[in-house]
Amino acid sequence: MARTILVVGAGKSTSYLLDYLLEKSGEEQLQLVIGDLNPANISAKVAQHPNCEVIQLDVFDDGARQRAIESSQLVISMLPPRMHIKVAEDCVVYKKHLVTASYISKEIQALDADAKKNGLVFMNEIGLDPGIDHMSAMEVIDRIRDKGGKMLLFESFTGGLVAPEHDTNLWSYKFTWNPRNVVVAAQGGAAKFIQEGSYKYIPYQKIFRRTELVDIEGYGTFEVYPNRDSLKYRDAYGLQDALTLYRGTMRRVGFSKAWHIFVMLGMTDDTYVVENSEGMSYREFVNLFLPYSPTDSVELKLRHYLKIDQDDIRWGKLLELNLFDHSKKIPIKNATPARMLQHILEDSWTLEPDEKDMIVMYHKFGYELDGKKKQLDANMVVLGENQTHTAMAKTVGLPVAMAALQILNNKIKTPGVQIPISKEVYAPILQELKTYGIQFKEYQVPYLGYNPDSIGS
Repeated sequence: MARTILVVGAGKSTSYLLDYLLEKSGEEQLQLVIGDLNPANISAKVAQHPNCEVIQLDVFDDGARQRAIESSQLVISMLPPRMHIKVAEDCVVYKKHLVTASYISKEIQALDADAKKNGLVFMNEIGLDPGIDHMSAMEVIDRIRDKGGKMLLFESFTGGLVAPEHDTNLWSYKFTWNPRNVVVAAQGGAAKFIQEGSYKYIPYQKIFRRTELVDIEGYGTFEVYPNRDSLKYRDAYGLQDALTLYRGTMRRVGFSKAWHIFVMLGMTDDTYVVENSEGMSYREFVNLFLPYSPTDSVELKLRHYLKIDQDDIRWGKLLELNLFDHSKKIPIKNATPARMLQHILEDSWTLEPDEKDMIVMYHKFGYELDGKKKQLDANMVVLGENQTHTAMAKTVGLPVAMAALQILNNKIKTPGVQIPISKEVYAPILQELKTYGIQFKEYQVPYLGYNPDSIGS
């Protein structure tokens, strides 16, 4: 008898997820039901598969949502994070396992006791970042501890970028996942982390000017800026005594300094709407944030305001986005500045059908073993195939699909709301990911971590 997996939401990150489950559907006796608000967007290859059913599903239609969940054995929610809770509550009522790639919210965490009571696995943060970062980090940390080592330092950085052969714009960047998340990244409080024994806090308006450089063999130099809260995984990873705990986002060198312009102007603000946004030109949008002048052009005002010379590479990056164009219009009513900026960027930063993206992840582990301080660096690079089968979709979707199958097959059976940090979860998934070319290269390097006698820490 076929086992039904309900996938709610079939957006950018689901191509590999759906392919994987359909490829396994025969041998594993799976029936895949895909519920999406716009089912016409699902490829014919997927929709016409004999073990697949596509339904129109509005997650806010309680009856339709509940019927779909009740008819399944396991639910994968690929909805925006704020929408997971309705699905999760139904999974408790109808006693269904749940898998998401999103961070655990307070509302989802509150279902932990109910999930445990009903023997349900609610697996979250099982995509790329969060997801592969958790699993690959814990695999090494557990390995070090099993040898008797003590963790001193952990740094982890991830970037979704364009493949080198399609690095064709001055920003060295195009959207490979939810554009909104890129535009509002790092907002909502200061970035906080521990570096060489000292707590560090960076306010949002300074985050993109406090970057560090990382080299990835064969792919050059990248810059990293800190995530909002690097300390939230201190207990989960067992790193309460670590002298450095720092997680961040990777971009090509120069991106952050240019992005800082948008932050300084206020273009990434998502807290208020611009009443006359619909029909506004890109040029008028820029002028919203500049002082009035009866004589100076928008270009001149911006350069003076931010002290940018005409030969500054950042100026070239702004011109490349058509920011001063009269003819290009924003078609959105009552949009926030962040939403308007997102539209402008999507105009320039959307992958072409034959373009490839790239995922880069880098970990640094500092530890003490047999009285000696050691350091292990590990990195992973994954290249996409095209606009649909992206490296982002591969590294997000495959771990989600693999976890779902492991849960269905009772290989992952510890109940409750959780993230993939136990060996029961990460060992088989990391092993299977290698067969898809998703694996880390490790390098033993001299320890460069905390020196208690140093000054200026």
